[in-house]
Amino acid sequence: MILLVCGLLTVAALFYVFYIPTTLQLGPEQTRAAFLRERKDAVYENLRDLNFEYKAGKVPDADYATMKQSLEDEAAAILAEIEQLESQGAAYQKG
Repeated sequence: MILLVCGLLTVAALFYVFYIPTTLQLGPEQTRAAFLRERKDAVYENLRDLNFEYKAGKVPDADYATMKQSLEDEAAAILAEIEQLESQGAAYQKG
C-alpha cells in the first residue's frame, strides 16, 4: 500500500514538474527603444551606487575611475542609440 502511494506521488510530482502546457502566456512584446530605456535606468542606478560606495570608502580611487568611465561610456552609447531610434521614428512620421 505504501509503495502504491509513493509511486502515485512520484508520478504526480514528475507530471507537475515536466508538463508543458499547450498554450503559453507571453508578455507584451518589448521594442528596442523600451529595452534601451530600461538599460539606461539600470546604468544610471549603477553609477549612483558606485558613487555612494566610493564616498563610503569601499572602492579604491583607481577602480572607481575605471568603473565610472566604463559606465559613462555605456550610458553615452545607449543615449546615442535612443536618439538615433527617435530620429528615425520622427523621419518615418513626417514621410
